[in-house]
Amino acid sequence: MIELDGSMGEGGGQILRTALTLSMITGQPFCIRNIRANRAKPGLMRQHLVAVQAAAQVCDAEVAGAAVGSRALSFAPKAIRGGAYRFAIGTAGSCTLVLQTLLPALLFADTPATVHVSGGTHNPLAPPAQFLQRAYCRALTKMGATLDIRLERFGFYPAGGGEVVAHVQPCAQLRPLELMSRGERKAAYAECFIAGVPPGVARRELECVGTGMGWDASQLLVRTLPGEQGPGNALLITLDYEHVIEVFSGFGEKSVRAEAVARHALQQARHYIASHAAVGEYLADQLMLPMALAGGGCFTTARISMHAKTNAQVIEYFLPVSVSFGENGGISTCVMAKR
Repeated sequence: MIELDGSMGEGGGQILRTALTLSMITGQPFCIRNIRANRAKPGLMRQHLVAVQAAAQVCDAEVAGAAVGSRALSFAPKAIRGGAYRFAIGTAGSCTLVLQTLLPALLFADTPATVHVSGGTHNPLAPPAQFLQRAYCRALTKMGATLDIRLERFGFYPAGGGEVVAHVQPCAQLRPLELMSRGERKAAYAECFIAGVPPGVARRELECVGTGMGWDASQLLVRTLPGEQGPGNALLITLDYEHVIEVFSGFGEKSVRAEAVARHALQQARHYIASHAAVGEYLADQLMLPMALAGGGCFTTARISMHAKTNAQVIEYFLPVSVSFGENGGISTCVMAKR
């Protein structure tokens, strides 16, 4: 039984999600205490509980402590099974974080899998569905995985009600991935998604992005959604390079000006562009686990976050790999190797 302390490092939900994924794949049971100890509301929230329940269903695990608010949990997996699954968070809790727990494991299932997750698809505390579709899937495809993610319905905070569907094919072995440079830029564009929100909000956000990035109208796209999917507003900036796709986001909130939403997304995108690194901070976090499963890989990023360092610690509990971080010319590097 691997014993984890949920207060280590960054002390958030990623410790639990990474442990669930790797426990399913390796067959090693684990227990964790002090779940999300460094958060304002420690313990399992609804989206974390659904991730636990979903993981348990996929591998017929024995679980103790699976309840909202629980700060301790044990998880003993059996074999990963493909098939059709449907999970409902019931709030605006993130569909994408539940999927990020399941997708790497389902690559090692006995048969193809289809997963429907309903809940939040666009909220400030998790990557939007398009990040999974464009950035995460692009990287996993380069590693030999076959998966498809479809956004069936938007679910904005606080109402939720969105739905994401993922199709995953079994993969005998992931290939190591090297992302040391992003390559030439092939496309760049901003999209403003609005539902039940005045059209002027989209116009103001996109004008701000256009000015800040020096883009023309063909790169500034309004995506109007059915009113019943709102109220909600998401601004996404997508940068498509030869070797990697990055997605940066800003989300409309009550009493927050459209220009402030745009500036938030702009700041992330411009910082990434100026860094000359291959991947951004959030994609860096998500690449570590599949690279470890592949037995090796490396990437450059603008900054190694505490989130990433904590993720590396959890990975090393489950897999015979070592994760090393360094810096060269102002760019951070992550190298994964077998030990």
